[in-house]
Amino acid sequence: MAEVFSIAIYEALPGMEEKSLATIRELMRILSARGYSRDQLYRDAQSQYVLLRHWKSEDAKRDALEDQEALRCWARLAQEIRIIKIYETLEEM
Repeated sequence: MAEVFSIAIYEALPGMEEKSLATIRELMRILSARGYSRDQLYRDAQSQYVLLRHWKSEDAKRDALEDQEALRCWARLAQEIRIIKIYETLEEM
């Protein structure tokens, strides 16, 4: 089972920075605790966030997308952030 590497670039909606950070950290904790992925979060000078996610496998990714706690976090994030770009699956060269 090969890892799946994904990148998400987003920005917090006005007034939602702290809430979005709390939600993304909760999501990262859930995904890590259940063995779905390991994540790193960065922010650039323009206050855009870059989330690097190493899914354990395609199966783990699918399982996470059906996890009720993770789904609740993703639903909250939809009200807290604006996604700029997502790279679902990147291949190492």
